[in-house]
Amino acid sequence: MVLAAVNGASSSCYQPAVQALLPQTVPAESRRAALALSRIASSSAMIVGASLGGVLVATIGPGWGLAVDAASFALAAASFALIRVQVAPPAPSPGLVHELRIGWQEFTSRSWVWVIVVAFCFLNAGITASFTVLGPAVADTTGIGRSGWGLVVAAGSLGAVAGGVLSLSWRPRRAILVGCALMGLTASTPLLLALAPYTWALVVANFVAGVGIEQAGVAWYSTLNEQIPEDRLARVYAYDDLGSFLALPLAQFAAGPAVLLLGLQATLYAAAALILLATLAMVAAPSVRALVPKAAEPLPASEDPVPG
Repeated sequence: MVLAAVNGASSSCYQPAVQALLPQTVPAESRRAALALSRIASSSAMIVGASLGGVLVATIGPGWGLAVDAASFALAAASFALIRVQVAPPAPSPGLVHELRIGWQEFTSRSWVWVIVVAFCFLNAGITASFTVLGPAVADTTGIGRSGWGLVVAAGSLGAVAGGVLSLSWRPRRAILVGCALMGLTASTPLLLALAPYTWALVVANFVAGVGIEQAGVAWYSTLNEQIPEDRLARVYAYDDLGSFLALPLAQFAAGPAVLLLGLQATLYAAAALILLATLAMVAAPSVRALVPKAAEPLPASEDPVPG
């Protein structure tokens, strides 16, 4: 448990830092493509890594398999150490509290940011309770089985890869609004678990949901990269991670008691409703609906090009 806590804390430091580092490695016009490629690589690595892990355990044993896994983290750290970016020397910091306050002001001053983060807090709770906790339990008690559930999980990762590839060529004018709306596709998993727990139905639904999640992820991070000043980006990412995942432990803990109190089907319906309500809150917010890329914003009248 101690190691798990240390790992979680390390990941919390890693994610905001690496997300803020990415925009510094490529030109501004290439950031969305670079973000999409990064996420494609991450999703693909999850698929390959799971398969490779099984091969290693079968051939050289679990201990050596874990050793290879640890070596991969060391290789990743060495790769990060080789990255060079051109940035201005950091100014003397007034202190941690001041840094947190500046990040909080940047976070709360943009209504579209905190609306999406709060909605994702509830949306992630619904996904975690239904997919991570209750999904395997339903699989064990139906014809899905553990192998079938593995296919369902793999379909989500494949959908994420497909969504990343799609985002390289497709960018809606209101990308963040479209991405938020597509998150509603994730409600299909708890609904199918409750109404029609069939393997291939869940495989298709989870693949489509993976595409939607990836579209939302690329739109969200590219919009933050574009709209937030570079020197405050990591702080906003940190508050984003805190808010988006705040409800995950509670959802994991509450899923079991909710089943005992409400029943399995009712709990799955509640999870789907939570996801759909959170999605509706995002797409209904005026600040989210009005947000467009800076390049697509209309020029003021005085700056309109003179007709030729």
